[in-house]
Amino acid sequence: MAATATRCSPITCRAGPVRAQAQKPQVSTRPAPFMLRFKAATVAGAAAALLAAVPAGQAADLALGEEVFNNNCAACHIGGNNNVIPERTLRKEAIQQYLDGGLTLDAIVYQVENGKGAMPAWEGRLSDDEIQAVASYVLKQAEGNLW
Repeated sequence: MAATATRCSPITCRAGPVRAQAQKPQVSTRPAPFMLRFKAATVAGAAAALLAAVPAGQAADLALGEEVFNNNCAACHIGGNNNVIPERTLRKEAIQQYLDGGLTLDAIVYQVENGKGAMPAWEGRLSDDEIQAVASYVLKQAEGNLW
């Protein structure tokens, strides 16, 4: 049974059946507010974790180190590999096995400055800051298995 209602306009007023008007569902392209808060909290948490893990000065050094590595070392050591002597990579295990002094910042700095075998010495070609930065970058990559 159809519902009846009074429909009025400024000119007439009459009673009759009322048909339900189909309404287009409104779909929002915006995420729900709780999702925005969740995403913001996730991003903030990740940023805080990164900042806590790497002090500001060290983060700048790692960025410089990555730049120095990409511009000078990647030709032979791209992705932590070694294109000249394949088993002597920049991965943690290989550095511990083959680098005099093992996996330490001082040993890596010494290797960068003085070279060895086919690796050229970079002292005098890179600044002290660049050598420290690239050594820190290599150490961080190796320790974190990031290659």
